[in-house]
Amino acid sequence: MGFAAAGIASECDMVTAGGPPAGLPAGVTDREDGEVEGVKGMPLEGVRVLDMATLFAGPMVGTIMADFGADVIKIEHPKGEPVRSYGRQKNGVPLVWKVVGRNKRDITLNCSKPEGREILLKLVKDADVLIENFRPGTLEKWGLGPDQLHQANPGLIILRTTGFGQFGPYSSRPGFGTIAESMCGFAHITGEPDGPPTLPGFMLADNVSGLAGTIAVMFALYHRVAHNGKGQVIDLAIIEPMLTVLGQQPTLYDQLGIIQNRAGNRSANTAPRNVYKTKDGKWVGVSATANSIAERVMRLVGHPEYIEEPWFATGGGRRDHADELDAAVGGWIAQHDRDEVIRAFEEAEAAIAPIYDISDIFKDPQYQALQSIISVPDEELGQVKMQNVMFRMSETPGRVRWAGKKLGADNAEVYGALGFTPEQLAELKAKEVI
Repeated sequence: MGFAAAGIASECDMVTAGGPPAGLPAGVTDREDGEVEGVKGMPLEGVRVLDMATLFAGPMVGTIMADFGADVIKIEHPKGEPVRSYGRQKNGVPLVWKVVGRNKRDITLNCSKPEGREILLKLVKDADVLIENFRPGTLEKWGLGPDQLHQANPGLIILRTTGFGQFGPYSSRPGFGTIAESMCGFAHITGEPDGPPTLPGFMLADNVSGLAGTIAVMFALYHRVAHNGKGQVIDLAIIEPMLTVLGQQPTLYDQLGIIQNRAGNRSANTAPRNVYKTKDGKWVGVSATANSIAERVMRLVGHPEYIEEPWFATGGGRRDHADELDAAVGGWIAQHDRDEVIRAFEEAEAAIAPIYDISDIFKDPQYQALQSIISVPDEELGQVKMQNVMFRMSETPGRVRWAGKKLGADNAEVYGALGFTPEQLAELKAKEVI
């Protein structure tokens, strides 16, 4: 299997020993070539992942694992992953692919063909994880169901990501992030009270499910190693992680019959919590969840009398008086420019933040200090900026090594390691197997 398997072509071999350079957070780079100096390696070195999934939820699992050193082989249909035609492009180059496909080796394979099936089974023998998001029954139809995959590799972790899971009355329906955001209750509570349900402007459910899928895969890998366990199948329905992150709603409905409704930018649990417009026409977000913070805010805006009210002592009490508190806080903020407001809140040790767009994030000194946005070398675009890895690990940091590659860029390397000659690969390509 992939752990410590011979022949894994890992970019991690270039990482040198030692701790991160002084002043540089672990796992980030201050060099234009994307190289990280002075780190000890990556936590998932030796883990091999076959990423067969399309679009976003499943592939994000592969991206996160690749960011931390796994040898992720992206398996695309010879026509290419649908994400290659998704979103904006520059000079015909799909920009979202550069992020989704980063740190992955890229091959093409049509698993619906008999030759493709046999090739996948060869790849599976040295893999630790396989990620797929086909409709339930598709792999089985191709003779590549869990039984066949585990016969080839009993230790394989199979992550099956679908909208509704592998069973149940909706399992055969197509399911995307939008469907999950609609059905899980998120859209119902998002938006203004007198407005329509509101969907997010980005792939929220897919990304939440990608994080959940990564956790599940790591649990399964840990069990296999620490407890001498075997491979297993993970059934990830996108509707479930989204339901989980919505918090206490099921319990409130069960115990109190409460259905949470839209409240704009207010919190269902406390106040003041909202976005407020400043004198210079900009916006800030304020949160006063803790009682001590709420008290500081009201003193700052010149209304300490609210602190003495009995209802002010609890988040629920303040929530029920949100109109009064918003009028007091919003009224004061509207009389001052944004920089002045933020400075006053910071001096009062009250929680506030400017409402940023992406251009603001590029300029913000905290993001710059963390190196949250990095420049990655790319053969098509030269340099492309994108998010760094999500967190810093002191001993085994993650790293962005390259952006998403061209379709089939690693066919010769990966299939050559399986023993295929250039002539055989040319024949398979002519048959549209690869």
